[in-house]
Amino acid sequence: MNQTPSTTPALSIRDLRKTYDSGGKGSVQALKGVSLDVMPGDFFALLGPNGAGKSTLIGVVSSLVNLSEGQVRIFGTDLVSDRSAAMRLIGLVPQEINFNMFEKPVDILVNYAGFYGVPRGEALARAEVELKRAQLWEKANVMSRTLSGGMKRRLMIARAMMTSPRLLILDEPTAGVDIEIRRGMWKTLKEINAAGTTIILTTHYLEEAESLCRNVAIIDRGRIVEQGPMKTLLAKLDVEGFVLDIEGPPPATLPVIEGATLVATDEHTLDLEMPRAMDLNRVFAALGEGGICVRSMRTKSNRLEELFVRLTGENAQDSTAQPAPQPIA
Repeated sequence: MNQTPSTTPALSIRDLRKTYDSGGKGSVQALKGVSLDVMPGDFFALLGPNGAGKSTLIGVVSSLVNLSEGQVRIFGTDLVSDRSAAMRLIGLVPQEINFNMFEKPVDILVNYAGFYGVPRGEALARAEVELKRAQLWEKANVMSRTLSGGMKRRLMIARAMMTSPRLLILDEPTAGVDIEIRRGMWKTLKEINAAGTTIILTTHYLEEAESLCRNVAIIDRGRIVEQGPMKTLLAKLDVEGFVLDIEGPPPATLPVIEGATLVATDEHTLDLEMPRAMDLNRVFAALGEGGICVRSMRTKSNRLEELFVRLTGENAQDSTAQPAPQPIA
């Protein structure tokens, strides 16, 4: 049945399996029946520990790895039967820097676009747009090997955008860069997504996924163990964490709050963990009775990390479990 553009997933995966031959020592099943949908315009996180199957999944979708079984469609185009058409819809930013360090950034972008049949004049115009968006226009004609690590990462994103992909896949795009550069890249990626490009992100920085992504799938041992809207998944946590900024040093003995955990991390900061249903007024009353004055508080940004550890930990204890993935609405 034909679907309208608004309901056709940007990426549709059904029962995807990948088995590697380990050279006479049997076989290794890297993907064990993965199914998921990523809808157009989404900013989607694919998370999982090392060896979970993320790289294999990205490799299959980007046509770098042949699938063993299953179906992959990019905006309704079948990856196997119409590979060329599907690939024209995708931009890939790999984890490893893989451009010629002795080329200029503008030449890297223009030559890349040329591989996809973009005329040189048009490619030069696109290169200016993308280099300016990546804040690299002033570096357009220097040797790429002179760029900083963060600049090289931004150049790879600019290169992927040269073909105006409808689906942009980012494999650990901020690996090895400091937090200031990372946040600058987040701003660029948000702009790309806001302009209509669907983005799939793999990252080990769970704070990054929580900040950027609206939907998430967690993969472990070749299976999707959880997927859905980010807010829905985080709401499953029954514990909330807060950082409290207090006046003066904490007392030698902290107040005991039944059901909550209170830990001093330095002379002016307390870590608070409490059930989501607990009344904060009761917590502040106990702190006040204990002589602690709270100047400010903020939510800890490790909620996704907690969920991630919980899910992958459960899966490690029961590696035979095969939860049925549900399409993301």
